[in-house]
Amino acid sequence: MAILEVKNLTKAFGGLLAVNDVSFNVEEGEILGLIGPNGSGKTTTFNCINQFFPVTSGDIRFKGKSIVGLKTHQICHLGIGRTFQVIKPLARMTVLENITASAFCRVNNINDAQEEALRILEFCGLADHNTKLARSLPLAGRKRLEIARALATKPKLLLLDETAAGLNPGELDEAIDLIKKIRDTGISILVVEHIMKVIMTISDRIHAINFGQTIAEGTPQEVANNPAVIKAYLGEERA
Repeated sequence: MAILEVKNLTKAFGGLLAVNDVSFNVEEGEILGLIGPNGSGKTTTFNCINQFFPVTSGDIRFKGKSIVGLKTHQICHLGIGRTFQVIKPLARMTVLENITASAFCRVNNINDAQEEALRILEFCGLADHNTKLARSLPLAGRKRLEIARALATKPKLLLLDETAAGLNPGELDEAIDLIKKIRDTGISILVVEHIMKVIMTISDRIHAINFGQTIAEGTPQEVANNPAVIKAYLGEERA
């Protein structure tokens, strides 16, 4: 059963169609990879899903109900969490305080919020950093904090936007393990990622777009061998 249905999604900025009639589903409990070259419309799709950008046309349904026209905070309360390419933690607050602030999405008192934050700190491998200022963490730590803040809102669907970018090989393996562990808790995941090792390892299915339009969908192997995908990434001569 699909937890998210994107139907004929179109987003125009003036005369530019950043997303053009894109449709896909995310099934409950799966990891769907969304790939495409730079500028293909991946993050714009994310921004339409949680309504940072109003949809030009089409529909987005979460658990069978349209979420088009809702406020971003309402979509978060429904159960869609996300991370961002550009990480912006609450820099002058501690790691624990950052996650605690997000936990107030679901709880109404500081004790419950801190209890939830401590649980997520442990889950994300950040327990040893709870008293550090968020701005003091290295890149890999800030990436994990971004995921932890999203998890504190207790999402049913998690949108991950390039959470592996800039990580070294060892950190990539750790990121893969964390994403799989999140899925194992029952959270469905839609992930945008340029690093093929990550996207091919974690995804159950992949949806590929280019110039705002769908060019392929299938298993990781099927998409990797698709001529349209090879052309988009490597050029006509390689396809």
